[in-house]
Amino acid sequence: MTTVLHLSDVSVTREGTPILDKVDWTVDSADRWVVLGPNGAGKTTLLQIAAALLHPTAGAATVLDKKIGASDLFELRPRIGFASSAMARRIPASESVLDVVLTAAYSVTGRWNEQYEDLDVRRAHRVLAEWKLDHLENRRFGELSDGEQKRVQIARAVMTDPELLLLDEPAASLDLGAREELLQLLGGYASSPYAPGIVMVTHHVEEIPRGFTHALLLAKGKVVQAGPLDEVLTSEVLSEAFGLDLRITNEDGRFAARAS
Repeated sequence: MTTVLHLSDVSVTREGTPILDKVDWTVDSADRWVVLGPNGAGKTTLLQIAAALLHPTAGAATVLDKKIGASDLFELRPRIGFASSAMARRIPASESVLDVVLTAAYSVTGRWNEQYEDLDVRRAHRVLAEWKLDHLENRRFGELSDGEQKRVQIARAVMTDPELLLLDEPAASLDLGAREELLQLLGGYASSPYAPGIVMVTHHVEEIPRGFTHALLLAKGKVVQAGPLDEVLTSEVLSEAFGLDLRITNEDGRFAARAS
């Protein structure tokens, strides 16, 4: 087991306002983390630092043994799988599903004149099958449902066998069936010993797949608590973070929250 992400006293400030405030956090390769917190807690900013897309204002961020601000980020970023709504907006609507996944080999979002090896094509076909997308490989990305697009983004993110996988609200806006199908697939992937370290941002404890091991809870840019799921996802801790009396239940590895 190796450390894939380490933040030490990391802060991000914009126009004098702290977005993240002295965050300490370590993610190991066997960890599957969920990041939770109210709107404005700093979750997306934290993920951008982990993706080497944002430099901290203060403190030190090390991703895959490379210090942000003192390393070649263009060499680092292909080692990180990242799926987000912002990434989805960069994918041409006319791109085929197969090419959306295949172009991850060159870290581009639209196929042009790249030459792909047979190994890349076989890998793309295999990933599509693993995420139950092989029947859609010739469809245009813009024609897919939200749930299908979410799965295509994740398939693209794992196409290059990343050493760190980052997921920004992968189940957001999905209907119940699409959400449960995605969480089932994510849970299976997270449970594999061959999966990389995973960090997933979500707003809802109901969207945490089985197989996830740790939780980081943010509020107002500060860490409220971080550690194993059962230690962090308690009624007391979440009530403090969200400013509302909440009752958290865990049934067969799936969490739920209700106002008490």
